[in-house]
Amino acid sequence: MTPLAEIGTLAQLVKRAAELWPERTAWIFDEGDQRFTFAEVDRESARLAAALAERGIGPGDRVAVMLRNVPAFPLLWLALAKIGAQLVPVNTNYREFDGAHVLRHSGAKLAVAAPEFTDLLTRIGLTEVVTPDQLGTDAEPPEFTPVPETPVNIQYTSGTTGAPKGCVLPNRYWTTLAVGLATDFPAVGADDVLLTAQPFHYIDPQWNVALGLAGGATLVVLDRFHPSTFWAKVREHGVTWFYCLGLMPTLLLRQEPSDADREHRVRAICASAIPHELHAELEARWGVPWYEAFGMTETGGDIRMTAADHDETVGTGCIGRPSRDREAMIAGEDGKPLPRGETGELLIRGIGLMHGYHDDPEATAKAFKDGWFHTGDLARMDDAGRVYYIGRTKDMIRRSGENVSADEVERALLLHPAVRLAAVVAVPDELRGEEIKAYVVCDGERPEPASLVDFCSEKLAYFKVPRFWAFADGLPMTPSERVAKGELRKVADPRSGSWDAKAEAWL
Repeated sequence: MTPLAEIGTLAQLVKRAAELWPERTAWIFDEGDQRFTFAEVDRESARLAAALAERGIGPGDRVAVMLRNVPAFPLLWLALAKIGAQLVPVNTNYREFDGAHVLRHSGAKLAVAAPEFTDLLTRIGLTEVVTPDQLGTDAEPPEFTPVPETPVNIQYTSGTTGAPKGCVLPNRYWTTLAVGLATDFPAVGADDVLLTAQPFHYIDPQWNVALGLAGGATLVVLDRFHPSTFWAKVREHGVTWFYCLGLMPTLLLRQEPSDADREHRVRAICASAIPHELHAELEARWGVPWYEAFGMTETGGDIRMTAADHDETVGTGCIGRPSRDREAMIAGEDGKPLPRGETGELLIRGIGLMHGYHDDPEATAKAFKDGWFHTGDLARMDDAGRVYYIGRTKDMIRRSGENVSADEVERALLLHPAVRLAAVVAVPDELRGEEIKAYVVCDGERPEPASLVDFCSEKLAYFKVPRFWAFADGLPMTPSERVAKGELRKVADPRSGSWDAKAEAWL
């Protein structure tokens, strides 16, 4: 049997897990209490691989999947990996504008979707859309041996300019991330129970699947994140480790304290962007350490806090040290390393990063320079080599853990016949981190703000729809005829004089 350290593909991970722990529970889908052993995961993914092959899917082909948190999603992912094809996850909140780009740009040959999404995908223009129930066969999967560099995902992520970019993620991306978490801190193993509450179209549940396969741990999948019942589910399933991000820690802390808060088996929690001022309170509430982590869709798991550094860095913004397969550098504008303690751009390199952006060599070349991936995030490094996250350099809005490209929202707004110019900026928000504000310049009569909200809601996922709206006769421009957003951000109170979609009123 191939040692875990030498595993390089998802197919190898599935086979190894099925051989080592055939009857152990691999997955529990909480909604409906659907359970799969490791042997069943191997068998069912092989059956789907054969069914996909019968529909003409083979090495290099791309298949869009638009499903909620149901077993068919990870089974299809593993099935595609077994035959050398690529998964294109489609956000279930997408509408025609953002969904069309992902499907057309990826070149998806087939879409597998829940019945509620088939009409949308057909309208966008896909010629073949099937539901998981239509993928049945008694045939054997075709002979194919993937290698570590075989792509298995085109994972779309919001870019700082233009439409979302498709990250080409190879097998090595997933095995590097999963094996690292299984063999290094937090050393997830067969005695662990993992939990994920994020949608499967994001990478987090996907790497949780790979991690469970690598360590022999059971993975519990919730339908979505419910703050009021989250810890009850943790207790019910005997969860020992989970990852969360964005607004989740704050929403959990806002739940009413309970005598059962410390009645759980959790030994560690990993999270991204833990609020500095709440870090100690989170640990005191549930009696378990919270460990910071940093990663990107493009690069996987890059920097992690471990037990060695945890105690002295709680609440400091320290995100840990580079993982064993990563190097990190803090660089100045010239791309050269800065002295320890100085703030600059965080650069990453190592094995298991994305191959590049699908069909976008210019963006790929811009991201990778001199062998380093440029994250666009600001950080500093102390004398011990620990990294502290400072902020970002990108025109990106972080709303409730979702990355929103200002450019994408602006381009959607420009589809409205009355809108001549639009600029979208972030507005600080205590609960969601940031909210979205749109400045709109119109030709002729200005539409009602509520109608613009409805228009955006038809074009974009709900979390991309601006909350605050302001009309203007013109916007400040740079010499290159771009909106000077720095001037818009100088407003003392960006809410003042805006129409608030939540309150449905002018402020």
